Amino acid sequence: MDDYRRIADRLADDIAAGRLKPGERLPPQRAFARRRGIAGSTAGRVYGELVRRGLVVGEVGRGTFVRAAPVPSGRALTEPTAATAMVDMQLNYPSVTGQSELLAPALAPLLRPDVLAESLRTAPATGTAPAREAAAALLATPGWRPAPSRLAFAGNTRQAIAAALAALVRPGGRVGVESLTYPLVKEIATRLGHTLVPLAMDEQGLCPDAVAAAHRSAPLSAVYVQPTLHNPTSVTMGDARRRQLAAVARAVDLPLVEDRVWSFLHGEHDGRDGRDAREGGLDPLAAYAPERTYVVDGLSKRVAPGLTLGFLVAPEGRVDGVAAALRSGAWTAGRFALEAAVRWIADGTVDRLVRAKRADAARRQRLVAEHLAGFRVRADPRAYCAWWELPAPWRADMFTAAAAVRGIAVTPGSAFSAQAAPDAVRLGLASATPPELVRALRTLADVARTRP
Repeated sequence: MDDYRRIADRLADDIAAGRLKPGERLPPQRAFARRRGIAGSTAGRVYGELVRRGLVVGEVGRGTFVRAAPVPSGRALTEPTAATAMVDMQLNYPSVTGQSELLAPALAPLLRPDVLAESLRTAPATGTAPAREAAAALLATPGWRPAPSRLAFAGNTRQAIAAALAALVRPGGRVGVESLTYPLVKEIATRLGHTLVPLAMDEQGLCPDAVAAAHRSAPLSAVYVQPTLHNPTSVTMGDARRRQLAAVARAVDLPLVEDRVWSFLHGEHDGRDGRDAREGGLDPLAAYAPERTYVVDGLSKRVAPGLTLGFLVAPEGRVDGVAAALRSGAWTAGRFALEAAVRWIADGTVDRLVRAKRADAARRQRLVAEHLAGFRVRADPRAYCAWWELPAPWRADMFTAAAAVRGIAVTPGSAFSAQAAPDAVRLGLASATPPELVRALRTLADVARTRP
């Protein structure tokens, strides 16, 4: 038997015997490798094997945690009602009924031997001309349409963010981020040698004055911001706030990296009026400061988690820089993904999936409003997440562990915090089935009403 499997077996025995308890965090893989005297790659295979067996759950930037196990007699962190299967409210990958049936027809032409041979070739960082045209059309809003020549493509949205920051910020540079930010940006900054600077937020999102003050204190090299359906709070900046932020960025000559991965949910029209299901209402920051805004978006949320294709729109004259960063990081997109995306965008499949996911997100938010009524929950009715400020005396880490005992994985506020961790949790609403979601929300509400 492989060595890594023997180590995984021993950890599995510890979980079954209760020596590793539900909700308990495993050490980082590097620390685990040093402690066991094994290679880092072997540690990665051990953790992967535990994930495959359903014994742990992990998220980059947060850690690896023991999943819920059959509850032994006696009291746990709080008294569980029953042992249940894990409901994953950490990962947030929307999927709708009939999704595969919608996606399949466009793939059939790609499987012809002559077409497939071409589709399996490598692609440059700037993709192909059809891919640039399709992506530019997909990302367009009423007041903004990127020039196809400004498009580059990454393997996924995270890689597009990394490429933008790598192109803009030297090692040791300072990057401004919202005080609550996308967890993987913290890991990206660590890998690139960047220092994250938390910036104040209010009910409208990032505060422009905080950007100016931080830059005066010590110059920032860039600001990473999520102005539409911010993760984890789902706050969306209004038009006036976007203009103010763009004006500040222009005044202090500061680049903006704008993450719009969830913005497709914010559209207000559904295609029945002759328009498609692409974004309506709010234009990106790039509409107000096109010379300094790098727009990041992707297809995994719109289409399917297995289709990881990231879009990166650079300011005029800056495409070569982000293309070089994509190449040096080995972050460029595969041609097959580009070819599939072109077909799904052109035949209306992406638009149909977007409409279905908007309706699905709204239904799930109604379940949150129903089952968490009376609690301090911040959520946009169009979003696939909810930010729950926990009632005293619950702390986020204890609540996360108590949820895990009951078979529910949630993300503590510390995963998103760039400064002091709040006593809050992010609920990802997209991955669980609706019946699982109802059961999880009811259970979490019951836990929150008790004392830890």
